[in-house]
Amino acid sequence: MSPRMEPPDGASGGLGATIASTVPGPGGSDIGPRSSPCRPPRVPASFDGPAARAPVGSSAMTPDRLAGATVCLDVGSAWTKAVLVRSDGAIHGFAEHPTTTADVLAGVDAAVGAVTAAARTGEEPTVLASSSAGGGLRLVVIGTEGLAATEAGHRVARSAGARVVHVHVGALSAEDVRVVRGHRPGALLLMGGVDGDDPSVLLHNAGRLARARVRYPIVLAGNAAARDDAHALLRATGRTVVVCDNVAPEVGTVVAEPARRAVADVFAGHVIGARGPSAAPRFRRMVQLATPDAVSRGAAELARVTGGRVLLVDVGSATTAVHLAGPDGEARCTVEGDLGMRSAAQGVLTEGQAEGLVDPVEADLLAPAVERMAAEPGWVPDDAGGAAEDRRIAALAAAVAVRRHLAAGPPDVGAADVVVLSGGVFRQRDHGGLRAVVATLRADRALAPVLDGARIVVDNDIVLGPAGLLAADGRVDLAEALLQDHVLG
Repeated sequence: MSPRMEPPDGASGGLGATIASTVPGPGGSDIGPRSSPCRPPRVPASFDGPAARAPVGSSAMTPDRLAGATVCLDVGSAWTKAVLVRSDGAIHGFAEHPTTTADVLAGVDAAVGAVTAAARTGEEPTVLASSSAGGGLRLVVIGTEGLAATEAGHRVARSAGARVVHVHVGALSAEDVRVVRGHRPGALLLMGGVDGDDPSVLLHNAGRLARARVRYPIVLAGNAAARDDAHALLRATGRTVVVCDNVAPEVGTVVAEPARRAVADVFAGHVIGARGPSAAPRFRRMVQLATPDAVSRGAAELARVTGGRVLLVDVGSATTAVHLAGPDGEARCTVEGDLGMRSAAQGVLTEGQAEGLVDPVEADLLAPAVERMAAEPGWVPDDAGGAAEDRRIAALAAAVAVRRHLAAGPPDVGAADVVVLSGGVFRQRDHGGLRAVVATLRADRALAPVLDGARIVVDNDIVLGPAGLLAADGRVDLAEALLQDHVLG
């Protein structure tokens, strides 16, 4: 598949023409385009009163500015996106290509080649890359009691970048291990009874996994009395094991946080990903940061620039991340592995119902679309109805993810000054539809403490990640220029 590209100014399509319009802002005030002597006027992306999306690029395409251009690359689980940033901080072009399953570098090279082809600078651009190609962490839970294992597994996975794909209860057989492998887990959560309980099942399962052909990291969070012996069995055959406190130390009690931290650490290594063994060395040399880390750094830069608290919601194909950053260096990130626009779309619908955000009638109406989203990670809606369903799933993913973020943090989190919506779904030009997304968030009473009085903006040009990459590379001035022009307007 050929990359999709937005050409620089001067190319066909009229991207050099600024779209100037005035839109109602908070309180009924008008927000109009602003300009600077160095850059063209841009229409602000505020969706408390949205304007038309401003074009990518500017009319001043001098060779010296392109000569120092940088490609900021994000390799997602479904799409690989490349942004060409000029030496003066302006965007010269954007291209995306489906993330390639067999060899991740094929999609990388296609996106980078497409975005740099029009520049014609005669030199190879610097490439800064982030990746979340691994997607959410698929977690298999192995325990001794069904309800306890299911409840504990889901609580451990929440806000740690993981989603539970299978729960096994009881002693593992050879066939059971084959079933576990068939669910393609990225990690195993090995439980085994309350503290002081009979450890025989936990030790049996540890021995079975030690002998089986499983190379996934194992988070061992079972019976304290048998923990050391289970660990020794697993390590004897070279298994990767993270030991933590029992997730179910007493009957009816779940202590998820130690295991959740362990799973989050496994996710941090998993999310970068690399499809195809031949791609891994070059790919891992290329990638400076995991995507959540790059976006977190971008949110921190935005908080520094605005002098206020920033809440950023990044809705991806496989995960939804929430970042909270303050001008004093405050930073916190949670990643939901069961909330996403494609492979995790079913989780959005399920959790939306559980949270009371979706009634049974709407759930039935959305079910066919969600089924298609989960089955076709690269699907892009080409009609108004499909786009509206996409936005509805995005709104639900954002609302549930922010609820979880607030629940996991301190109770007095306080209000944000700026809320940023980021992700490919928010690049749609249907501003009436995007207003509906904002309305969903503002109508949620659970989110009122953080959203009341906040300005909500949309990362139309996907610059939060690039800004984070540039800042991490020491080019804070370019990061600030991107944020000022393409987020703050």
